[in-house]
Amino acid sequence: MENTDYSKSAALLERARKVMAGGVSSEFRKMNYPHAMFYTHGKGSRIYDADGNEYLDFTLSQGPLILGHSHPAVAEAVTAYSAQGQLFAGQHIREIELAEKLNELIPSAELLRFCLDGSEAVHTAFRVARAKTGRKKFLRFEGHFHGWLDNVSWGLSTPSAEALGDRENPNVYPWSAGLPESTREEFMILPWNDLELVKTVVARHHQDLAAVITEPVMCNNGCILPAEGFLQGLREICTQYNIALIFDEVITGFRLGLGGAQAYFGIRPDISIFAKALASGYPISAIVGKKDWMDVIEQSKVIHAGTMNSSNATIAAALTTIKVLQQENPYPRMFNLGQKLMQGLREAAGKHHHKMLVQGPGPMFTIAFTEQTEIKDYRDTLIPDKQLLGKFIAGMHRKGIRIIGRGLWYISAVHTEDDIKQAIKTASEVLAEL
Repeated sequence: MENTDYSKSAALLERARKVMAGGVSSEFRKMNYPHAMFYTHGKGSRIYDADGNEYLDFTLSQGPLILGHSHPAVAEAVTAYSAQGQLFAGQHIREIELAEKLNELIPSAELLRFCLDGSEAVHTAFRVARAKTGRKKFLRFEGHFHGWLDNVSWGLSTPSAEALGDRENPNVYPWSAGLPESTREEFMILPWNDLELVKTVVARHHQDLAAVITEPVMCNNGCILPAEGFLQGLREICTQYNIALIFDEVITGFRLGLGGAQAYFGIRPDISIFAKALASGYPISAIVGKKDWMDVIEQSKVIHAGTMNSSNATIAAALTTIKVLQQENPYPRMFNLGQKLMQGLREAAGKHHHKMLVQGPGPMFTIAFTEQTEIKDYRDTLIPDKQLLGKFIAGMHRKGIRIIGRGLWYISAVHTEDDIKQAIKTASEVLAEL
């Protein structure tokens, strides 16, 4: 049975537009099908909209819900600890316990600070790198998303692939109106996965560079794994020139394992950002790093602050999320389910004569309609047929499967074999109709 009635959600959207800009609180929510949707509740791997439609959910709220919707242990812990207080504007014991746990699990987390979201934590990391090195710029990569603040809101969109121009000196376009031109001068940008190009550019400009920042897996565009030796090469370059290597693990943190991508790939960055899956949807992030970089915060040379940091609810949610992940160790199953789903989608596409590329490690992966056999960087992501992808996403949505609009899928600890079979069966039906 298909979902065809979205009338209540549409009415709520019209009501919201009268008091909220665009009717939403985050731009990405506009990009749902058939419009920005309103939801009433979620449980496990399912979410329900205002019209009573049920969806098998592979968006996991853009990634945070690694334990699925409304995990009972998380809900219970948040309720119990919130009853003792909401926000002390001071320290509390479980905040220390969470910090100790992250120190134990994450290779580079010698010292850390808690923030509210990834954007804020990235901003703090840049401040640390600049203070420590005395340099002003950072190097980032095309298509990598590091939040929505001004100095990282470039290089996320382009009029065309050709408009990007030369690989060594790419043209960079603003992602949003209202960006000060001066913020364009804060960074250099290169295509990802090209180590020789990074070596050349850093050798020429290292005296200006405080940091190199990267998603260790390029999850926000194409779910692209690093080329063999690429992350290790970045580590060696940054060590050579005393540049901070920053891993943006907002997505990869806790999704590839409890130690993040840095444990998964065996690369120890200087500073890292963790968020999303850290607290099962509650607003928390962490900037973690080696002591010899984080000491500028410890010594109050770099100011990091925030009234709402480390609230009781978020700390309780994070501690419980980690506890459940440690006790259940769902990672082998998540990888296995993800790989089964990826292979099933490939076979379904082939059966119905569609050229579909499916790539990623498993706990997260992406699909694209293209004849390419691999997508290696942002420029490659501009080639696939976005219109056909949109039709596929819409078809899946009508049949009760929720996927992020750019083709990104997340697997949670509560997805089951039956969920995977349902998704493959539904995908085959939609592909047959395209």
